[in-house]
Amino acid sequence: MAQPRSPADVESGGGGAYRWAADGGRRAVGGGLRGRLDALRELIALSRTRLDGRTLEGAGRVLETADERYRLSGEHTVVAIAGATGSGKSSLFNALAGANRSQVGPRRPTTAEPVACVWPGSRPGADGLLHRLGVPTHRRHVPADGSSELRGLILIDLPDHDSSATEHRAQVDRMLELVDAVIWVVDPEKYADAVLHERYLRPLAGYAEVMFVVLNQVDRLPGDAADQVVDDLRRLLDEDGLALGEHGEPGAAVLALSAATGRGVGELREALGQFVAERGAADRRLAADVDAATERLRSVYVAQSRVGLTERSRAEFDDRLAEAVGAVATGRAAERDWLRYAERACGSPWSRMRMRMRGPRRRGSRGALGCGVGATDVGMTGAGLTGVGTAGAGTTGVGASRGGRTGAGAADVGRTDVGWGGAARGRRTGLTGVGRSQVGRGAAGQARAGLSRTGWNGDGAEELTAGGRTGMQQGPVGRQSAAGHRRADGAAAAGPGDASVVDGRAAARPVVEHAVRTVAAEAAHGLPAPWAHAVRDAADRGAYGLPEALDKVAAEAEESLRGGPAVKPRWWTVAASLQGMLSVLQVVGVLWLLGAVTGVGEATAWISGLLPAVLGSVGGPALAWMCRVVARGPARRYGQDAERRLRSAAAACGRARVLEPVAAELLRYREVREQYAVASGV
Repeated sequence: MAQPRSPADVESGGGGAYRWAADGGRRAVGGGLRGRLDALRELIALSRTRLDGRTLEGAGRVLETADERYRLSGEHTVVAIAGATGSGKSSLFNALAGANRSQVGPRRPTTAEPVACVWPGSRPGADGLLHRLGVPTHRRHVPADGSSELRGLILIDLPDHDSSATEHRAQVDRMLELVDAVIWVVDPEKYADAVLHERYLRPLAGYAEVMFVVLNQVDRLPGDAADQVVDDLRRLLDEDGLALGEHGEPGAAVLALSAATGRGVGELREALGQFVAERGAADRRLAADVDAATERLRSVYVAQSRVGLTERSRAEFDDRLAEAVGAVATGRAAERDWLRYAERACGSPWSRMRMRMRGPRRRGSRGALGCGVGATDVGMTGAGLTGVGTAGAGTTGVGASRGGRTGAGAADVGRTDVGWGGAARGRRTGLTGVGRSQVGRGAAGQARAGLSRTGWNGDGAEELTAGGRTGMQQGPVGRQSAAGHRRADGAAAAGPGDASVVDGRAAARPVVEHAVRTVAAEAAHGLPAPWAHAVRDAADRGAYGLPEALDKVAAEAEESLRGGPAVKPRWWTVAASLQGMLSVLQVVGVLWLLGAVTGVGEATAWISGLLPAVLGSVGGPALAWMCRVVARGPARRYGQDAERRLRSAAAACGRARVLEPVAAELLRYREVREQYAVASGV
C-alpha cells in the first residue's frame, strides 16, 4: 500500500497540521482531530514492520481520505441523499432544490448516476469536490431559488442502494465513503428493511452525528400512524446502535415529512442550513472514520494486562545466567585458591618444600559453556559445585546412542579436589554405575553436590548424589552448533571404545535456553499477538551466540583469577618471617641436641637445646593453624567478590544480548500504544 501523503506536503507551509486548501477558506482542523490524524499516521509508520499490510490498510485509507478532503474546499459541505427503490429520495432532492433536477418516475431504478445540486458558497471550490465524487458535468445543477440558508451545500442524489444493477450499488458504496453527511430516506413500507439496517445503518452507527434519517411519504399514513411508525423507526435505529440527536445531544436527526406535499420539508431545510453553517461536517465525518479505523485495530494494539518485565523477572534471568557460568562454583573455587596461596605463604619452609616436591597442581581447563551435543551424544555432568558451568567436579560424558562411558576406569567418577577453575583431579571416590543410557545427570542445577572440605589446602571430596535428567531441548539456543566444543583437559580420560567425551558445559546450554524462553514469555505476557511474537523473536535473536559469549566471560574471569590475589596481604609476609624464625630456632635446637647426644658439647647441654627445638617444632604448626583461622574471612570475601564479578559480567552479557532487544520491543509497543490512545481519542 502506498504511503499516504501528508496534507502538510500539499501546502507550502508544510507545518504538519491539517488545513483546508486556500480556495476553501483556510482554517485549521480542530486540534483534537489533527492530533488524532497525526497519531494515526505515526502509528502506521511504527507498526509497518510488525503488522501485515492488510491489517493497516483501512487506517491508511482513512489518512488518504483525510488528505484528499483537506486539499479541497472547506466552505462546502457534501450531503448525499440515499435510499431504497421507491422511497422518494429523488422527490425529496427536487423539493430541496426547488425544481425538478433529478428524474422522478415509475421506472426502476430511476436514478442511474448521481445528480448534484450546488448552493454556491462565499468561495469557489465545489468543482474539485464534485470531480472527486465522480459526478458528471451535465448532472451538476444549481437550485431554483438560490436561497442563502443552504449556502455552501452540495446535495447529491445517489442511485438506489438496493438497485438490481450491481454497478449502482457499487457506486453508492463508493460515494458513501467520500461524502461529509448522509440523508437516509425511508418509506412506511420499507423502513425496517433488513438490507438497510444490516448493510448500512448498523455498520455506520459510529457516523450518527453526520446522519439524517427521514421517514418520507407520511401523507400516506392515516391519523397518528405516522407517529407510531416514527417511534418504531427510532426503536430500530436504537437497536442498530445509532445514537439519536435528542434534547440537544449529538446524534442522528430523525424527521418525518412528505416530499410530495411539502409537509416537514421546511424543517429538514432548516436543519440542513444549521448543519452546513457550522462547517464541521467534514471534520466530524473524518473523526468517525478514525474511530472506526482504530476500533478495527484495537485487538492488535490493546494489551490484555499490564505488560513489561518486572525487576523480579530480570533478577531471575540474571540468576539463571549466573548458574550457567558457574558463578557460585567459581566463587568457592576462588576461596579455596586464596586459602591455598595463604598456606604457601604462611606455612613453614618444610611444608612449602613438600608442596614443591609434590609438584604444581594441574588446573583443568574450563569447558566451553553451551557445548553443543551431536546427534548421537548427550552430555552428562557430575554435579560439580552447582551442577552447571564448571568443567570439573566429576565431569563425564556418555554417547546417547552408543553408550560410551568415560571417567576413571570408565565406571568411576574421580574424587575431586577442585581448583578455582573447577578441574577434576585427585583420587577416585569409587562412585560407580554410570549407566550406558543415562542422560543429563546433574545438569542445570538438578543434581546435588555434597561438599566436604578436608585438610588445609581444600582437598575436598565432592561426592555426586543422584541427579535429575536434563533434556537437551531444541530451542533458540539449542539450535546452534550441534557439535560444539569438546575438551577433556583435567577431566578423567576416556576408556577404550568410548563414543565421545562431552564436556560438562553441555549442561549449561539448556539452562541458558530455559532462561531466555522464560524471560521472553514473561515479557510477551498479555501483549497482542503481533507484538508478543516480535518480543519472542527479539529474544530468540539475542539467544544466538549467548552461550559462547557467556563462555568467553567465564574464561576471562578464570584468567583474571589465575595468578591469585593481585595484592598479597601484609600479614602473609609477617607470618612467613615468623615461620622462618621458628624454623631457625628448630634447626638450632636440633643441632644443639645432636651435639649433646654425640658428645661434642657438655653432657648437660641438651637441656639448653631442648627449648628452641620444642619452640620451633610446636610454634610452626601452631602459627600455621592460627593463619588458617585468620585466612577464612579474607578467603570468603575474595570468593564472594569473584562470584559477584562473574555474576555481574554474565548479567551484563544477558542484558546486552537479550534484555535490551526485548526492552526495545516493549518500548516500541509502548510508543505505538500511546499513539493508538491518541488516535482513538481515549
